[in-house]
Amino acid sequence: MKTNKITLITLLLMAFATTAFAQGFIEGTVYEQNENGEKTPLPGVNVYWKIVNEGVVTDAHGHYKIPLHERIGCLVFSCISYENDTIHHMVEPAHYDHIFNSAHILNEVEIKVREKASYINPITPMAVQNITSESLKRAACCTLAGSFENNASVDVNYSDAVTGAKQIQLLGLSGIYTQMMTEIIPNFRGLASTFGLNYVPGTWMNGIQVSKGTSSVRNGYESITGQINVDYKEPLPNKSEKVFFNLYANSMLMTDFNFNGRVKVGKNDGIMLFGHVSHNFMKMDDNGDTFLDDPMTTQYNVFLRYNHPHIGHFGCKLGIKALKETRLGGQMDFDPKHRLDEGYNLYGIGINTERYEAFAKGGYHFDRKDTSLGLQQQVTYHKMDSYYGLTDYNANQLSYYANLLFDSYIVNDHHTYSVGASYTFDKYDEHLKDSSFLRVEQVPGVFAEYVFNDDHHWSVIAGFRADYNTYYKKMLYTPRLHIRFKTHDDFAIRVSAGKGYRSPNVLAENSTMLASARRIVFKNTPKMEDAWNYGINLTKSITFGWRDLILQADFYRTDFVNQIVLDRDADAHQVRIYNLDGKSYSNSAQIEANCEIFKDFDLTLAFRYNDVKMTINDTLREKPFVNRYKGLVTMSYAPGTWQFDFTTQFNGDSRVPDLSGNATAVAHGQDIRRSPFYVIMNAQVMKKLGKCWEIYIGGENLTNYTQKYPIISAENPMSEDFDASMVWGPLSGMRAYLGVRFSIK
Repeated sequence: MKTNKITLITLLLMAFATTAFAQGFIEGTVYEQNENGEKTPLPGVNVYWKIVNEGVVTDAHGHYKIPLHERIGCLVFSCISYENDTIHHMVEPAHYDHIFNSAHILNEVEIKVREKASYINPITPMAVQNITSESLKRAACCTLAGSFENNASVDVNYSDAVTGAKQIQLLGLSGIYTQMMTEIIPNFRGLASTFGLNYVPGTWMNGIQVSKGTSSVRNGYESITGQINVDYKEPLPNKSEKVFFNLYANSMLMTDFNFNGRVKVGKNDGIMLFGHVSHNFMKMDDNGDTFLDDPMTTQYNVFLRYNHPHIGHFGCKLGIKALKETRLGGQMDFDPKHRLDEGYNLYGIGINTERYEAFAKGGYHFDRKDTSLGLQQQVTYHKMDSYYGLTDYNANQLSYYANLLFDSYIVNDHHTYSVGASYTFDKYDEHLKDSSFLRVEQVPGVFAEYVFNDDHHWSVIAGFRADYNTYYKKMLYTPRLHIRFKTHDDFAIRVSAGKGYRSPNVLAENSTMLASARRIVFKNTPKMEDAWNYGINLTKSITFGWRDLILQADFYRTDFVNQIVLDRDADAHQVRIYNLDGKSYSNSAQIEANCEIFKDFDLTLAFRYNDVKMTINDTLREKPFVNRYKGLVTMSYAPGTWQFDFTTQFNGDSRVPDLSGNATAVAHGQDIRRSPFYVIMNAQVMKKLGKCWEIYIGGENLTNYTQKYPIISAENPMSEDFDASMVWGPLSGMRAYLGVRFSIK
């Protein structure tokens, strides 16, 4: 029935949208011309209408297309290192090629432009929030896990009290329902889902895109609650520094060093090398429970990439990554050399990880405009050897992903389409205690997507894909629809609906549940998870004076058809795992406002409410560890060479699993049933020193709020009551940090 409804809505809206009238546009190519008269397409040029500041950026071929504006006929071409050019009386549809001449190159200029921390592209049908490099610099942001500190949509919480693992939540649901991407290739699946947020150093990123709800069918069927895509820096002058390094250290002596450097190869190609080293030098136990607040972690991470930009017909990107990480946690005096000695009763965890990735992306542009063929490929090998107390868990994963896409248009570029085929291969080999689990999963699929855009008011994306999962022997049909309507007064309405699936990797995705004495019980064989997601987003831009006030409101609902339930309520000494038998849903509503209150001072206010319930032990109840609400206030003031940033998070209460059957938890008052409301504050001050240096100092968790005694039976970790997985709040108190950045643009 739901499929029929979606199909009917799609047909009606497409029929309506295609009747919309396009009012025309200006398009062409921007070139740079040297002294010899040679012309080269120029990517990254800002093309916008004067006064209203509505515009586009030229693509890799220097091409642009901008809708005609009813009121303004002055078109500005702006590019770093060149003087701005303004073309007057552009009031009729036309093809216009613009040339930046070398005579207009600026010999010495200092450009002061403050990039927005985040924004939603007003043109796209999907409400994609772009987190820019400006936002990433407003916090310590050592890894991807720390990149959402100023974001109201994404929560990052500890998974347990001993491993240091963090997980995201989007729309009130675990990050496993959010498709993680790196440069539009699915990543951090399976074994990497637990610690993957720590595998991307913050300074390697050029930006992050966060979209709620189902995404495009081009990227697979796995997006249920949303998609997070990471864009790395690229070896291009307008995408990265020539040389960059960052050195960071905090009051717990956790140090972090990152660098990247690019080299030009030939006329247009580039190679870039990234490096990352982090290490903890100090053991800390602020709450006195004999357990480390954070594990002793050492990580080495390198990334080498090559770019051949689309100057002619062909372009490609290649890259290889290698990571090695060790984590050692547990009690302060734990010695891994004696872990298996008879009578040794100190508790410890050890996790050794090796991960290797290689990717290749290539595309061919045909002579027909906006027509191309592309192929994305990635192969990943992930190995993890670990122990939790006396329990060993060792696993490895081999994955391959390929995606072939053909893009073109029908009649004109108001009606474009994509068709393609994908293939995913996953091999998991897991060993838990004396049990082994081997799973080989292959998923071939095909997809088609239609896009309508009248360049003014209407945008529609309607997609469908069909995949076959060989392990579950099941056909997967995925319909998705996105619609945007924008009025002349900058008010946009976006609606979306669609379905998503995912293959559960129960042990790999929930390995932190091993940080307890609970016995894992599978009541039935896990099936594929699938759910419907529906959403609406409202965006309004209000201009007064030179300021823009951006208001947003959205609501998303996720309805699960099947879901894997981790039941920690039925028995305090078990984790019962079974397929959903009943209802499970998530309702998430959010409002947000941001504005530059006065010159160089930005303010963001946001509030979100979650209503997340699932059938647990035959009873529909709140999903545990999901805050009912969250408030966010961020302030940023950047006068001259200084920048001051302050963030406050207001975290509502959440349900804690029933621990009445755990005698130690009851005796120590840890069976609280609901977590309390708490506030987290972070601040940072940054100073620019000349053109190349920046120094920053800051503090995290300035309220010094922590969850009291998060580990149950910490004094007797070998008992049946031991449980380090009941985490709902911060584990570390106030931290100060200091860092320095050096870059040559």
